[in-house]
Amino acid sequence: MVIHSKHARPRALITGLRGFTGEYLARELEACGYEVFGTAFGNEPLGKGIHYVDLCDRSALQAVVDEVQPDVVAHLAAISFVAHGNVEDIYRINVLGTRNLLEALANSEYRPQSVLVASSANIYGNSASEVIAEDEPPLPANDYAVSKLSMEHVARLWMDKLPIFITRPFNYTGLGQAENFLLPKIVSHFKRGLTEIELGNLDVARDFSDVRMVVRAYRELLLRAPKGETFNICSGVSYTLREIIAMAEEIAGYRIDVKVNPAFVRANEVRKLVGNPRKLHHAIGPLPYIPLRETLAWMLGEAATNKLKVPAKQNAKASHVILEVAG
Repeated sequence: MVIHSKHARPRALITGLRGFTGEYLARELEACGYEVFGTAFGNEPLGKGIHYVDLCDRSALQAVVDEVQPDVVAHLAAISFVAHGNVEDIYRINVLGTRNLLEALANSEYRPQSVLVASSANIYGNSASEVIAEDEPPLPANDYAVSKLSMEHVARLWMDKLPIFITRPFNYTGLGQAENFLLPKIVSHFKRGLTEIELGNLDVARDFSDVRMVVRAYRELLLRAPKGETFNICSGVSYTLREIIAMAEEIAGYRIDVKVNPAFVRANEVRKLVGNPRKLHHAIGPLPYIPLRETLAWMLGEAATNKLKVPAKQNAKASHVILEVAG
């Protein structure tokens, strides 16, 4: 699909532009010739193209959409931390905020040609499947996951009016992610030369991707506008927390004393989340695979190679981690 625009350059609207993923996606789209606008929450000095607006303020949000007139929209704004303390915020922003945005887009005279709504792989919960595909029944195990599943249902109410597709990213990380997330916390300890760290369950396994791969997938999907479809954003490779610590120790050159703090073990802990990327690869082609060790080295400041690796399923025999890509 080719994005046609009445503007001199095609316009992208990113909600949550000042967030971790939003900033990377903005650079990805700008490199492709897009003029990027975005929403953010707060009252910092305005940057170019940034609109400070509460997604729960319908009239203010409508004004932003009408002014920007975006050709493509990436809805990333959300409470994205599972353990966020204010449950009301989680539902208000993730569900009601999404509805308000879609209503504003549908009411605009200039309709976007592609709308990405970012959900989460957390909706799968404690799935019995070894590798999770998009048709896996949802089993949300916390309020964050319930809010994201609710958001998906809200999005489907607007699919007859807007070219919406849904993404379900599994865990991903990179330079600049907040330290209340697991891998940045680990990286921070090593960067500061600390010799002890408190963590939760060391045996949980997660499918970790590099944020640079995630935004490339978002870019390709926005260009294709696969209306009504849902995609896992994942690598198909799982790592336990023990394996991640070992990688970080190897890069940093010293061992760290890991203490398990029961307070960090969630009652409804999802034991294993590993995604099946087959549908995504079928839609946009294989994505360059960035091994987690390379991502950790980037975050730790090591001079890692800039060359991207071959897709995970082609590099399976060379990987020392648990590889779980469905064929």
